[in-house]
Amino acid sequence: MKLRHVFFASCALLAFGGIARADTTLTIPTVNNSDMIRMQKLTDDFTTKNPDIKINWVTIEENVLRQKITTDIATKGGQFDVLTIGTYEVPIWAKKGWLLPLDKLGADFDVNDLLPAMRSGLSVDGKLYASPFYGESSFVMYRKDLMDKAGLKMPDAPTWDFIANAARKMTDRANGVNGVCLRGKAGWGENMAFLTATANSFGARWFDEKWNAQFNTPEWKNTLTFYINLMKDAGPAGASGNGYTENQALFQTGKCGMWIDATVAASSLIDPKASQVSDKVGFALAPDNGLGKRGNWLWAWSLAIPAGSQKAEAAQKFIAWATGKAYTEMVASKEGWANVPPGTRTSLYMNPEYVKVPFAKMTLDSINSADPAHPTVKPVPYVGVQFAAIPEFQGIATKVGEIFSSVLAGQTSIDDGLKQAQDYTQGEMTKAGYIK
Repeated sequence: MKLRHVFFASCALLAFGGIARADTTLTIPTVNNSDMIRMQKLTDDFTTKNPDIKINWVTIEENVLRQKITTDIATKGGQFDVLTIGTYEVPIWAKKGWLLPLDKLGADFDVNDLLPAMRSGLSVDGKLYASPFYGESSFVMYRKDLMDKAGLKMPDAPTWDFIANAARKMTDRANGVNGVCLRGKAGWGENMAFLTATANSFGARWFDEKWNAQFNTPEWKNTLTFYINLMKDAGPAGASGNGYTENQALFQTGKCGMWIDATVAASSLIDPKASQVSDKVGFALAPDNGLGKRGNWLWAWSLAIPAGSQKAEAAQKFIAWATGKAYTEMVASKEGWANVPPGTRTSLYMNPEYVKVPFAKMTLDSINSADPAHPTVKPVPYVGVQFAAIPEFQGIATKVGEIFSSVLAGQTSIDDGLKQAQDYTQGEMTKAGYIK
């Protein structure tokens, strides 16, 4: 077979006087959630249209994905050709020169159709460095039947007090029902995404205006105390090991009354093929405490190209396919409008068919209510809702996530956990030169 390939390639060179084009293989790491798994199943559409490009998928759990990609790009390992990264990494890595600008996505791509919040979060100096595959905020997903049974009605914009009261009333451990499922697994993008967004609504912040850590404040103590007590009273056993994927499975199998997490999860909960409670799910905005900030985040899983890539042309073709309008229409035709990647394009939310999807408006309202430039009640020197957009945040928040997961597991007290978080964060920020 190899000899035949060489023969035909040689003939092409002689006949056309051009350069023989070898197959290009793009290695793409991605998270193991439903939208990304769906994209893998639909890849044949891309390879049929681009027979000279092959796709090698590497599906990894979220925390591991972040570690592998960060290590690879920082060391110029060249292991991956298209990166699955988020709104935290894009501006930092683009400024370091680690990413290529996406300036050859084609006329059909329509960059101006991207939602302003998503486009600005993935751009530096007006140049797009990653294209959003899906965008998300977070909101409340709840069982309407269990809410009725508890004699309550979920408001469109609930408070944390309402959520706590409802969770405790909905808990029925004898029948395996937990009132609420929240992230407890350690990780800067796992439990700390939830806790940071929640802390914003409690008036807390990571740093004051001089970059001093703020875990020794009443606002953070109120946040962590509320969370720990709620999870003890109404959360599932082993919650310190539960992240997005584990809580999704619990909700789909009828074991959660409420789940506060990524808006992108909604489609999997109303899908009768995946969810045992598909006809019983309602949606509401993330809770607040009346301080002007809701406990929701802003994120996009996006596709980018590492600088120095020898496969940039093929990579931009793939990104244009995966994040373009035609992909959305293909998913809708095969699996219904509820399953298209949400939160990226203005045109999607103007589509009369998509507007009928039960969670469409609440997703857009959640995205629009997040303000990365002003994420907290008090002023802060950073941007980012569930993260602070500085290079050091990933490492610091990973450690703090481990500390708070230990508190949830009952291995560390709330006061000790907050002191550890304060001391570690202050020390790291001093070492990094933020604190003089």
